Amino acid sequence: MLEHNDATTGNSRRNFLASSVALGAAGIVAPYAFGALGRAAIQSKNGFINIALIGCGGRGSGAANDTLTGNPGVRLVAMADINTEAAKSARDELKKKFEDRVSIADTDIYGGLDGYLKVLARADVDLVILATSPGFRPHHIAAAVAAKKHVFAEKPVCVDTAGYHMCCAAHDAALAQGTAIATGTQYRRQESFVDAIAKIREGMIGDVVGMTARYCSNGIWYRDRKPGMSDLEYQIYNWMHFIWLSGDQISEQAVHNVDCIHWVMGGPPIRAFASGSRWKRPADSEMWDSFSVDYEWADGRICSLQCRHWEGASTDFANVVYGSKGTATIRAFSEGSVIRDRAGKELWRTKGDIGAAYVAEHKALVASIAENKPVVELRQTAEASLMAVMGREAAYSGTVATWEFMTTESKLDLFPKNMDLQGSAPTPFIRRPGEYQLS
Repeated sequence: MLEHNDATTGNSRRNFLASSVALGAAGIVAPYAFGALGRAAIQSKNGFINIALIGCGGRGSGAANDTLTGNPGVRLVAMADINTEAAKSARDELKKKFEDRVSIADTDIYGGLDGYLKVLARADVDLVILATSPGFRPHHIAAAVAAKKHVFAEKPVCVDTAGYHMCCAAHDAALAQGTAIATGTQYRRQESFVDAIAKIREGMIGDVVGMTARYCSNGIWYRDRKPGMSDLEYQIYNWMHFIWLSGDQISEQAVHNVDCIHWVMGGPPIRAFASGSRWKRPADSEMWDSFSVDYEWADGRICSLQCRHWEGASTDFANVVYGSKGTATIRAFSEGSVIRDRAGKELWRTKGDIGAAYVAEHKALVASIAENKPVVELRQTAEASLMAVMGREAAYSGTVATWEFMTTESKLDLFPKNMDLQGSAPTPFIRRPGEYQLS
């Protein structure tokens, strides 16, 4: 995640796009032709595939740990984060475990809002892990693809419609040039999910008639403002609570369930009808406490999503797929999956292992580069991310949101146009149905 330090810069969406184009035009690439020969494919000559970490908070350092764990031929050579001290701390912890494969001097750590561009300009970087707060994700992905880097991008990959279109363009560009993009939808590589959905595809529960999905937890962190922080520094530091950065809980957390819905149903819905609540957040938090969304497909099937942060309430993180012959319950984390017939008789069961899934997504990415078959899965994650945005916007506005509107008419663009780390930030406001309008 992005944190705070004293570096300053200005970087608007327009400036970002210009930088991305400039990077591509200048030909700032790793010294090997990725489409023809990934660095991993020539490890016998050169030893390592070099990676860089952009966003060095808990998820970023966790992703670096996962790829170093799963890929002995990977080496970490650069890092970027607004908080360079946090990046140094993450480096030091990783070096304790992977001493010979964390080759980062202080001069290899970049701060400021433009630190990611300095990483992308390095010819020795082959693959970048993008793990800043989600609002920055489309911009970082687009720049990385323009620089012809392989990419691992954390979820969600966008929090608005403008970001969705940036991701779709980046997906197509990566396909055309032969670079890989994997995303942090680790359940797509967790055996308990993969096997359960394979059983569904094989017809074990009959025809899929609907689905429920829940990301119902007790709460989320909140960070008090530190003395001397600018408005922008504070919002980036406390990023979960500002919609332009996190997309709200439905985008940042429940997107895993939304992605499972997308996976089971084979694509996005045609419309969403939603509601939600807000009554316990800190005064400057833009987040809602809960969301309830009904996604509808063209054939009339409904998938219902619930997500909430309610202290002291029951928690649930399951995806339940209802079929004409039975039910598949696919649980998050390491809780496993089970399929039963309509009478409740157990037909199949398997265990889960979330730790293995986190490593597997990085192994799959590196293997695809080594085998010269680069995986490019950004569009499916962009669609799931926009599905979450669609449900959020339907709840915020109290009106029906359609996929056609979100993808062809919506002008939703939350990213600040001119950013200076010591300057102002978007003014927080609470979205209220009846006042807030789809855009």
